[in-house]
Amino acid sequence: MTGSSSLPGPGAEDSPRDRGLGPRAAAVLVFGSSAAVLVVEIVALRLLAPYLGLTLETSTLVIGIALTAIAVGSWLGGRLADQVDPRRLIGPSLGVSGAVVALTPAVLRTAAEWAPALLLLTASSAILVPGALLSAVTPIVTKLRLTSLAETGTVVGRLSGVGTVGAIVGTVLTGFVLVSRLPVSGILIGLGTLLVVGSAVVEWRTRRWRGRVTPALALAVVAGGLGTAVAPGGCDAETRYHCARVVADPDRDSGRTLVLDGLQHSYVDVDDPTFLEFAYVRAIASAVDAAFPEREPLTAHHLGGGGLTLPRYLAATRPGTRSLVSEIDSGVVRIDRERLGLRQGAGIDVRVEDGRLGLRALAADSRDLVVGDAFGGVSVPWHLTTVEAMADVRRVLVPGGLYVANLIDHGGMDFARAEVSTLDETFEHVAVMGEPADIGLDRAANSEGGNLVVLASDRPLDLRATQKALDARRTGWRTTTGDDLTSWIDGARPLTDDYAPVDQLLQPSTTRRGD
Repeated sequence: MTGSSSLPGPGAEDSPRDRGLGPRAAAVLVFGSSAAVLVVEIVALRLLAPYLGLTLETSTLVIGIALTAIAVGSWLGGRLADQVDPRRLIGPSLGVSGAVVALTPAVLRTAAEWAPALLLLTASSAILVPGALLSAVTPIVTKLRLTSLAETGTVVGRLSGVGTVGAIVGTVLTGFVLVSRLPVSGILIGLGTLLVVGSAVVEWRTRRWRGRVTPALALAVVAGGLGTAVAPGGCDAETRYHCARVVADPDRDSGRTLVLDGLQHSYVDVDDPTFLEFAYVRAIASAVDAAFPEREPLTAHHLGGGGLTLPRYLAATRPGTRSLVSEIDSGVVRIDRERLGLRQGAGIDVRVEDGRLGLRALAADSRDLVVGDAFGGVSVPWHLTTVEAMADVRRVLVPGGLYVANLIDHGGMDFARAEVSTLDETFEHVAVMGEPADIGLDRAANSEGGNLVVLASDRPLDLRATQKALDARRTGWRTTTGDDLTSWIDGARPLTDDYAPVDQLLQPSTTRRGD
């Protein structure tokens, strides 16, 4: 008979109520599974950061895999729901995804340390499998809730809206609450536990506990927790942005290295702040010492804090110096205070804020010195590299003030050239310090890349005094400016807020060192 509104199919002899899936239960399942997909996506990005870096490419990769999982899961879920009793699908989808999610931290960290060639495959599977299974829940539940064509639009629209709200809540909850309060491994194990418990509840409600796999899935969650405890690559602390460790120097009792996402970011001597281990820090100190009279107190702003090596040095060598530090990661600041000996009243004011916003809030002509040393793992915060950002640096510097920045690049040094070109657009006088091969002064040697330090000011730079200070600290570094620097820049395009492909220009090191 034409115009029939019935929708026969697998399990169609039962109403939704008989199947143990009323409208509220359906909404909870769709909401929870959609939220879980986004939790997995965001936490996976954080879990991969120590090994792949928090770059645009890493973010794009994770988002692409997650969207693929959603597409595949939605398609297969709908197809299977038309061929199999949907009541048989929901519980296993939740349970298996929960087991995979709980095992992810241990498996991924083990692969990264012991089989790095398999890292991308492992990471892809850890996102694809649970993402697809959880995305299949919405079409399966929709099939169970549909009983006539007359309500198709209402049911599909309602559940689609609920799923979207769940994804929004999962995103906001993870980004603003969970990551700042829990380790990422704890988030995934907790989510896995909730999914397995949800699977058991669904099995009981819809099939009166005819499923037999729930105990095995619970064991997988337990194994994930135990595996995470013994897996390599652990952190002393998981901050909002980094996997952080503090490593004692075996050759210097008071020496500590701050390691963020596997890279050495800062070396601090907690007893002697004038001891500078990394060559680039010695180069920055040399530039500052050459630019300002000895022991003259300065008013400085630091874009990026890390271990606060340079603010401590300035406080020790220039009593009365006031250093304002913009550090975006509150967890790193906590480590500075608890593990790296930062004390109150040292003339160092650390603000937990984005560096660009902190710079914008400063008054014009208020700083003698601005230091740029902000990095996120192997990536560079692009919004701190542009002509517009450098114009703000110039605005806050007093006439004749100095901007000094640490740059890291390898290979063709494309990012470093572009950033120096950017500064050349903004300041009257620019110079670069680095290994001779890296800055074009030793063409016979191969450039290995690494750290460079760029100086910029509206007054002439005393490069003779700077070189003398570099030599005194035995850095082996040289300085270049003028025509030699122009030749090294080689026409690189300046970076702007509208054009700053930093992640594409930057060539990271193949090692796990920060200096």
